[in-house]
Amino acid sequence: MIPIIYLGLVLVSVLLTVQSAHVLYLMLYTWDRTDAERKARAPDRFVRPRLSFSVLLPARHEEDVIQTTIERVVRADYPAELLEVFVICSQDDTGTIKKAEEKIAELDREGLENVQVVVFDDKPVNKPHGLNVALPHTTHDVVTIFDAEDDIHPEIFLLVNTVMLKERVRVVQAGVQLMNFDSNWYSTLNVLEYFFWFKSRLHYHAHFGSIPLGGNTVFFARELLIQLGGWDDRNLTEDADLGLRVSASGERVRVVYDDRYVTKEETPPTLGHFIRQRTRWSQGFMQTLKKGTWKQMPTRKQRWLAFYVLAFPHGQALLGLYLPISLGMILVLKVPVLIALFSYLPVLLLCAHFLVQAVGLYEFTGAHGLEATPGTLVKMAISWFPFQMVLAYAAVRAMRRELLGRHDWEKTQHVGAHRAATEEADSRVA
Repeated sequence: MIPIIYLGLVLVSVLLTVQSAHVLYLMLYTWDRTDAERKARAPDRFVRPRLSFSVLLPARHEEDVIQTTIERVVRADYPAELLEVFVICSQDDTGTIKKAEEKIAELDREGLENVQVVVFDDKPVNKPHGLNVALPHTTHDVVTIFDAEDDIHPEIFLLVNTVMLKERVRVVQAGVQLMNFDSNWYSTLNVLEYFFWFKSRLHYHAHFGSIPLGGNTVFFARELLIQLGGWDDRNLTEDADLGLRVSASGERVRVVYDDRYVTKEETPPTLGHFIRQRTRWSQGFMQTLKKGTWKQMPTRKQRWLAFYVLAFPHGQALLGLYLPISLGMILVLKVPVLIALFSYLPVLLLCAHFLVQAVGLYEFTGAHGLEATPGTLVKMAISWFPFQMVLAYAAVRAMRRELLGRHDWEKTQHVGAHRAATEEADSRVA
């Protein structure tokens, strides 16, 4: 029995080591390939506005942030006649509807009449269903989605207009970045996940034509979106699902990451909200894996990459179980030296992850006018292992929900913490 346990320990160690090494490679992809970093940047000059944009703002219980978001979208540096904005709410969300209508009335008095509220009263009450309800109302060339708390860059439409026209692409994914890196014990690591995902990993996926798109700051030619049938309103990660359907159709996706033009967001305000958010993402990936869109990819490389991404939550759950079990076995059993060394391989790779993230922290803060202190690094080091356990717990929780057939949408609260972080950075620069 003991030899079988040892063999299992070695096999899992090798599997997790390979997986961790690949993740490390993806984190460093654009830094390792100068051509990838160059291609990812925004254009140096923008062409004149020609494309028109329909902006979808799905919102649920977002009374605290929706008015500022509407304001930022409407005041973007783009002709008002080429923008139309739809705030999407369910009928029972009277608070958000009231706040949105107040802002719309204020804008109407200024002569800005390109914002309206779209209300739906059927199920499911979730983001993708709201997007599908609003899609027939759109009339412009390009459809884009921003979340209710997003702080967009004023020139984001100029950027996408230029990329779509000059490069003849019909799908553009621009950068999204969490900002409040020092709000709580897990926020630094959460911020860095976004930093490496949008700055590096997505470019790898786009290069090989197998990309799980983000949930906002993504732009589609309207006719393509209609052709694909919109969003799967039963999927908890409708964005990733749609991205893989785009890839399966053979459509090229242009990923743009430039620190200057990112859409700014916040980390979930409490651990409970963070766990529920990550559970939803993990379960959505499991749904998409089961759905089988990845099997429709034209090449083996694309299919493998899509499968790898969608199966990632299973790996997180496995890692969460592996780390304490392997440590306990080493402490309790007299494990042979060679097997003990094998069992530590994933831990060594995870240490390398931490070092890369530490460097990334200083690059992120430097790019956005923020300041990381030695105390930030210490807090990051202390919280690193608990953070991995939280991710593993969320993945296990997602598995349980999927097995039980629970697909209700667990809402993430937004309080505007990223706006405070941005104001602090602006004051420091001033």
